[in-house]
Amino acid sequence: MSDAEHQRRISRRRLLAGGAAAAGGLVAAGLPADAATGTSQVVAEPFAGGATVPPAGQAGRSDGAAVEPFHGVRQAGIATPPQAHAVFVGLDLREGVGREALGRLMRLLTDDARRLTQGRGALADTEPELAALPARLTVTFGFGPGLFRAARVKGGPEQLPGFSVDRLEDRWSGGDLLLQICCDDPVTLAHAQRMIVKDTASFTEVRWVQRGFRQAVQRPGLTQRNLMGQLDGTVNPVPGTPEFERAVWIADGPLAGGTMLVLRRIRMLMDTWDAADRVAKEFTVGRRLDNGAPLTGRAEHDPADFARLNTLGFPVISEYAHIRRAHTQDPGLRMFRRVYNYDEGDTGLLFAAYQADVARQFTPVQRRLAKADLLNEWTTPIGSAVFYIPPGCQESGWMGQNLLT
Repeated sequence: MSDAEHQRRISRRRLLAGGAAAAGGLVAAGLPADAATGTSQVVAEPFAGGATVPPAGQAGRSDGAAVEPFHGVRQAGIATPPQAHAVFVGLDLREGVGREALGRLMRLLTDDARRLTQGRGALADTEPELAALPARLTVTFGFGPGLFRAARVKGGPEQLPGFSVDRLEDRWSGGDLLLQICCDDPVTLAHAQRMIVKDTASFTEVRWVQRGFRQAVQRPGLTQRNLMGQLDGTVNPVPGTPEFERAVWIADGPLAGGTMLVLRRIRMLMDTWDAADRVAKEFTVGRRLDNGAPLTGRAEHDPADFARLNTLGFPVISEYAHIRRAHTQDPGLRMFRRVYNYDEGDTGLLFAAYQADVARQFTPVQRRLAKADLLNEWTTPIGSAVFYIPPGCQESGWMGQNLLT
């Protein structure tokens, strides 16, 4: 059956009818009534995102003085507990910028980030007071396919294949160099963005800027909600575990110690989502809205039972439910999602997924989702970019040094 035929069969009308039938089957199958008609939601695997680990170090401080380490084996901003605000900036290299110029650029940007993340003004900063409260500021650098070509380095990221659900726009896609800047204070964030982008002007031009936010008021260890109301990031590798290390960091070869970032801008069709009833929403995702439990369980982190059938003989979690289509059995092949919401005339999700191998981790899942995911009725990918995130650096080094020298 073709993708188009799948999409025609999974129409909104059939979904609404099917959702009600499935909920009735759940009750008949012996689950409590609130498990079939309760109130919450998660987004399952790749659509969901964000760490659910408790904040580390000074992350709970509200006076703006909390500092995230800059130097280390890995760049900050990946395993770091997510901050409340983020901006992703995609830059294109100017003509003639090659490896030597890139080395100069990355020395300059590393110095900027080193200062700003520790609460000091950048070099020649005319408003250093705006850097005085770092508020867990992190600056993470990524290298796109074009940068690898300009530096004449092999083995970099490749553009994703086309997916049938994509409606990609150039203004949100591609890019040679990525700045991922995250912070708990929007003023500190805006200042850091301005200082760093200004220092790239001789080497690059801005291709796109994407701003996002998460729930700023959140108890430690709880999963955040996205703007669809879903608990967002239930099934996610946990930093510090062997599964996280295997899933996220490249183990060997010239890119060892880094990771690959897939950044997707996903528009949410909120008007039609609001028109769907709660049963249909839960049927679509495969989880309850109130506490994020799978439709076969009672609590958010209960394993989904994909084999369970209702009294009519249909799967309790639909064959086309998001969590089934997105499920990856091997924890070492899952993506680590660290996503942000956006609301800028349209509404959606900045889906940031980090992994060791895009072809083995992101691409197979996205193919399954594109083929037959009920959530496709309300979500549309409109931006896409892939970047290699190099390892961190020590006090005497700079980001990307091993690759560019």
